[in-house]
Amino acid sequence: MPRRILTVCKGGYCRAPLAAAVLAKLGGPAVETRAAAVRDWHIGEGAHPTMIEVAGERGYDLTGHRGVQIDPDLLAWADVILAMDSAVLAALRELTDDDTSAKLRLYLDGQDVPDPWKQPREAFAACVASVESGADRHLGAA
Repeated sequence: MPRRILTVCKGGYCRAPLAAAVLAKLGGPAVETRAAAVRDWHIGEGAHPTMIEVAGERGYDLTGHRGVQIDPDLLAWADVILAMDSAVLAALRELTDDDTSAKLRLYLDGQDVPDPWKQPREAFAACVASVESGADRHLGAA
């Protein structure tokens, strides 16, 4: 059975869909990924157009993403829940019980994945590089 990884960011529009795509591609059949948001800002929407474009240039397909908000079913589904920044991690801790909170991790070790929202294209490229740099940390145990 593949390892189930849930990636979570604030709006589910940039970082979480990217991280889910990166982990799915690099992890292959050993992982299954989903992306979600702690806020309800982009429910049902695709990923940010610039993120789709920049990620596509690196070989990651975000075109099928549709935003969903975190819910108990997603939390239960995941073997590990990766927060893209410390504020998202804190919000997730508010939503979880003791069993589920044991699944929570910060995507990067001790630092936030920079949010490219409302930033220039270069910030999206930097976000992709940051997510790629942290992927092995989560795939090694897959």
